[in-house]
Amino acid sequence: MAKAASLSPEDARRRADERFARLKQRDEEARTAYAEREKLRQAEAAKTEGLRALRLAKEAADADAAIREAAAKTAAAQAAAERKAGARSRPAKRPGREPQLV
Repeated sequence: MAKAASLSPEDARRRADERFARLKQRDEEARTAYAEREKLRQAEAAKTEGLRALRLAKEAADADAAIREAAAKTAAAQAAAERKAGARSRPAKRPGREPQLV
């Protein structure tokens, strides 16, 4: 292989410095991009955690409402059963016959 024209020491140093500067700039850009991606990842994680907290709170509220609804339904059924049992124990009134006062 034939070598290109030899560079003077000043030209070689200048080219090396330019190459070093390009590598250093590329490294800084990579660090900046990594920091930006990390910031976005943290923001997404915080958003996800907030949404998870909201979902869990809603599920807890829904479960509480379902328990209250079931308790109200049970209480209504018990009250209806008590009314029905009370109606069976009383004699039926005959229409048209009023008690006479003496």
